[in-house]
Amino acid sequence: MPTVDVALGERAYSIHIGRGLLSDPAYLPARLSGQPVAVVSNETVAPLYLQTVHESLLAAGAKPFAVILPDGEAHKNWQTLNRIFDALLKQHCERGSTLVALGGGVIGDMGGFAAACYQRGMNFIQMPTTLLAQVDASVGGKTAINHPLGKNMIGAFHQPSLVLVDIDTLATLPQREFSAGMAEVIKYGLIRDADFLHWLEANMSRLMARDEIPLAEAIYRACRHKAEIVAADERERGGRALLNLGHTFGHAIETGLGYGVWLHGEAVAAGTLMAARLSTLLGWLSTADVARIERLFAAAVLPVRAPALGAERYLQLMRHDKKIQDGRLRLILMKSLGEAVVSETASEAQIAEAIRECSQKLTTDL
Repeated sequence: MPTVDVALGERAYSIHIGRGLLSDPAYLPARLSGQPVAVVSNETVAPLYLQTVHESLLAAGAKPFAVILPDGEAHKNWQTLNRIFDALLKQHCERGSTLVALGGGVIGDMGGFAAACYQRGMNFIQMPTTLLAQVDASVGGKTAINHPLGKNMIGAFHQPSLVLVDIDTLATLPQREFSAGMAEVIKYGLIRDADFLHWLEANMSRLMARDEIPLAEAIYRACRHKAEIVAADERERGGRALLNLGHTFGHAIETGLGYGVWLHGEAVAAGTLMAARLSTLLGWLSTADVARIERLFAAAVLPVRAPALGAERYLQLMRHDKKIQDGRLRLILMKSLGEAVVSETASEAQIAEAIRECSQKLTTDL
């Protein structure tokens, strides 16, 4: 089974990728023995995998208990987060206890943020069950909740001690969720690996059919890229920002429509095409490059047009982005396919033009 190591010194950890990992206690650390372990999951994932993880933790000598949250981005808030804290306190968890995040990106973000805050930092393990979480959200230690004015605006950096990517969980993933995860896979090719981009174009039909061999390869390559970027820039002071290609536009879509109306990966896909169009306005990408990106997203059954919120509304929402620095909006754009940059070059007029060209009136019910 392939393993990717995240090289962060004394906080280094491994990402194990394979089948049947949730049912195999051999991958769990020995320090769990005798310790209470909070398994944070949601109402959708828990019926599928909670019992399996519970039995693995028991076999490892742990004392697991479950914290089941409502499902969906709309619940990624203080009220839901407090349910985790309530359970940790009622179970008398200590700083040496462990929290396991079993679910997609929302569970990973909230579970990780709870672990970062509880007694100023407790151990946690990521067990991502969606493609998006497996290739992106579970790796790198970004944790957060949403605010009505902006997505992921309240959070902390808190690295997991272990990530278990069990590919078997993708068998139960709805098609829309699978496609949303593919947006983050494609991102790695666009920002730093043109060869991977070619590979994705050649293998997209097999990936969408969930062929195990190319799927494992895509997850491994995406995790390897994420691990390298995080190891070089853990706190996003430089190159890690490139991972946000399409996210500034995408977060505006999610906030503007209401959290959960569009999935994160759907918003990122549409946002990436806005960033690509803006890159052409700056003379970097060609129209053929943009068409190529659009074809790849379409092959992954992702939206290639954003909802028409209006350019001014987009800009208003984007001004709450975490990449604002000294009042200036910094965007992740593309010099070429496979080479992304952090840029402050675009004017508001150019950004508005890219938004208008890539927006259309759409049904919000995907």
